[in-house]
Amino acid sequence: MSFENALMDKGDGITIDLEVTPGSKKVSFPGGYNQWRERIEIKLRSAAQKGKANDELIESLADFFTVNTSRVSIRSGARSTKKTIEIDGLDYGKAVRMLREALNI
Repeated sequence: MSFENALMDKGDGITIDLEVTPGSKKVSFPGGYNQWRERIEIKLRSAAQKGKANDELIESLADFFTVNTSRVSIRSGARSTKKTIEIDGLDYGKAVRMLREALNI
């Protein structure tokens, strides 16, 4: 199965299904692809307390995809390790290329 199963083209942006691991030693995105859950993995330093991990998640994705943090939002799973993220204005093809290169696929 392909990591592309975790992405969806919205026309004016994309959604990404993620498996989040808070409290890690370092931030790692993309950290791999979970083929059973069809989610891209991300590791965050922040603990899952008071929204700190969610804030770090948004900043990390904005940095990776070189977009403003205002374009990145949590669509579902704000209190879960399984999240769907929406990134407005990001081209689907560009996102696939960036992730493919980072995942060495």
